[in-house]
Amino acid sequence: MEDLNNINKRTHKLILQNRRTCTISGVTDVLSFDISEIILETDQGMLMIKGSELHVNRLTLDKGEVDLDGRVDSFTYSETGAYQGKNESLLQKLFR
Repeated sequence: MEDLNNINKRTHKLILQNRRTCTISGVTDVLSFDISEIILETDQGMLMIKGSELHVNRLTLDKGEVDLDGRVDSFTYSETGAYQGKNESLLQKLFR
């Protein structure tokens, strides 16, 4: 019997070439992006990409794919709920 939790999940793959071009699959949402930071929601958690002159070349959310270029300095994964906390005010955090 198949695991029901894995039916809707896509394969998450990250391919980086020469720290300049990157292809990512398994992306469910793009939360924010600018020239120095891109934050993606993936099947494996939140993915923060830091660098310089970052540019999203192709975004296909129905397939879950993102292509980007620029100088990549780091990739950081975190749990899905970690980014949502940044939007909370101090009072919301206190009265949780």
